[in-house]
Amino acid sequence: MPTPTPPGPRLSRTLSVWQAVGLSVALMAPSMAANINPQGTVTSAGRAVPLAFLLASVAVLLVAYGFVRLCQYFHHAGSVYAFVGATLGPRSGVVAGWGLLGTYTFYGVVTSSATGIFGTAFLQEIGVWPHPPGWAPFILMGVAIALALALTISPAKRGTTILLSVEGATVALILVITAIVLVRLLSGSAPGDHGFTLSVFAVQPGTSTSALFLGVVFGFLSFAGFEAAATLGEEAAEPKRDIPRAILGTAIFGGVYFTVVTAVEMMGFGADAKGVAAFGRSPSLLGDLGSSYVGSWVGDIITLGAAISAFGCCLACMVGASRLLFALSRDTTGERGLGRVSAAGTPAVSAGVVATAMAFIIVVCAVFFSAEAKDTFLWSGSIGTLILLVAYVLTTVGAIRLVFVQRRMPVPMWQIVIPLAALVILGYTLYRNVIPYPSSGPARWYPIVSGGWLVIAVIVVLAAPGVSRQLGRALAESEGIRLNESTATGPVTASDTGG
Repeated sequence: MPTPTPPGPRLSRTLSVWQAVGLSVALMAPSMAANINPQGTVTSAGRAVPLAFLLASVAVLLVAYGFVRLCQYFHHAGSVYAFVGATLGPRSGVVAGWGLLGTYTFYGVVTSSATGIFGTAFLQEIGVWPHPPGWAPFILMGVAIALALALTISPAKRGTTILLSVEGATVALILVITAIVLVRLLSGSAPGDHGFTLSVFAVQPGTSTSALFLGVVFGFLSFAGFEAAATLGEEAAEPKRDIPRAILGTAIFGGVYFTVVTAVEMMGFGADAKGVAAFGRSPSLLGDLGSSYVGSWVGDIITLGAAISAFGCCLACMVGASRLLFALSRDTTGERGLGRVSAAGTPAVSAGVVATAMAFIIVVCAVFFSAEAKDTFLWSGSIGTLILLVAYVLTTVGAIRLVFVQRRMPVPMWQIVIPLAALVILGYTLYRNVIPYPSSGPARWYPIVSGGWLVIAVIVVLAAPGVSRQLGRALAESEGIRLNESTATGPVTASDTGG
């Protein structure tokens, strides 16, 4: 039967599978992640960074299973808000949706900060701004947020095409550098007599399984955002086909990309103790490798590419967050306020609020906590990730209920081991990020801020039962479902839609 259409304001249904891929890839930001994330893994996994990312890839595919199944059944701009709301009840859906909204907002701060950091470094390296002051990155951060807002309120087809083009070009550059390094390693002409070795996939003696899994956790977090295409469920031409393909395709690409690139990076630096130490100290892995294996000019190009990748991720964060805020508002207030759609068919008002929130977080950090750009990067990334893991847990539980408890899709029962394994990994990831609890420094605030963000949603749904009833009715109408309570606050019990 035809795909149900949400009531009230409608987004333009014009996107292909490639525009959906563009959003997920841009928010995952593989170019930026390959440059700065593996250094965190090396502190616990040592030379086995590629092994950690390989294991993380498997974990991400387990989590992606739940998203794919839900996107085959539902389509909604609210992403996890709709998925969890329709399967576990509107109250849980609000918590999940509010959580993912927080993640995308904080990640917008992360990526705008990275844009400022890499952009300032590039201007300094080419001599345009030889001695930038400490506040220089904040100027570029403001420009990045303003430009991302301008692109977000334009038709999504244009914005997502830009995302895919920018990230694709940067990834292509990284793959070229990776190929050159690999050829020199295989031919025996690498600097420092480094050579090709599979020891990078072997744990060093003395490295515990727990330590390796800490590296897996960090690698897992590098994939954050692979699910962003789910927020385009109301704008894709064939949502139940294209959105699952985009999410699964992004997860598979990320797994192959991160495993191969990190393996070549580690071999390029050297798999011995000296090489591992240099790997951990590198401010830009591919920039340093490009300069050593190709020429000094390559470092400048990689730095510029990282800045562009970071901006593309900032744009993707704003696109995803604005759709979530729009969906939550539309289902409670209809066409008023944040539930309005612009003449271009985009949630422009919601996008403006998201951009303001990103700027507000940056100003608070800078003015009240004397934060530098690298601080806003680290603080917001840690907070956003903790929130994201909770949203992933709720989504996975919702997928289990829909597919294996209610049996709404013709899926073999043995496949339940996939989402159950995902829950184990997500739970352990949360545990390792909170326990042992940091007693000093900014890290002690990460669980407090992330928990506080989620508590806001819990308080709202408990204190305002009318909101839950309204959300339940809106979800029922938009997704063609019937709720199991007359109060319209329970999960789905019947559906006219099929996967």
